[in-house]
Amino acid sequence: MTALSLLASAGAYAAAPASVDITYNLFRNGILLGTISERFETANGQYRASSEARAPGLFALVQREPARYVSSGAVTQDGLQPRHFEGHHRRRSVAADFDWPGKKLTLTHDGQPHTLALPAGAQDRLSIMYQLMFYAKRKQPVLEVSVTNGRRLSHYRYAVHRDVTIDTPFKRLNTLHFVRQHAADQAGAEVWIAPEYGNVPVKVLILEEDGDRYEQVATQVDIKP
Repeated sequence: MTALSLLASAGAYAAAPASVDITYNLFRNGILLGTISERFETANGQYRASSEARAPGLFALVQREPARYVSSGAVTQDGLQPRHFEGHHRRRSVAADFDWPGKKLTLTHDGQPHTLALPAGAQDRLSIMYQLMFYAKRKQPVLEVSVTNGRRLSHYRYAVHRDVTIDTPFKRLNTLHFVRQHAADQAGAEVWIAPEYGNVPVKVLILEEDGDRYEQVATQVDIKP
């Protein structure tokens, strides 16, 4: 069963705010790498999410161009339905085009497109972060969803833990904690969303296969209903 099939239609529309602006600090193994500015907005049944990462100080000499990601599509009775995703990082680009009527997903990276079958409820790496707000009101202990980063399509299973308290730079928050299930030799991911702030992500943790630990921690959240 997919995440989208679990959503109630009335609740889905109510879950989407008009706009969200979030600023994060990004750490690698405890060292500040830079800041991430994200904006999520909805209007007339459509959404657009954007994310831009910038390096501070001396790191900016290595990474002069910010990493940018954009996702856009529809807000349906089941939540977000991406149509187009693209990412640009270090002169490399990826893209994903979702053909829902044709049930096809076209991924483009290194200038080469290839087409896959499009699973119901699939998300991209940016839209999934905001799709979680639609899932938050459900009581299921597990979330299953297919996600693309523009290079490949992966199926993930998350365990959902409620009433998990974390500290952020601006206050202590009660959260829902999503933990991706994975083998010991695979990369892991965890996401914390805060009901007090519209169930948007306030912390993201990525554990790479080589042991590197990336943490994305919110320092400011501004929501307009």
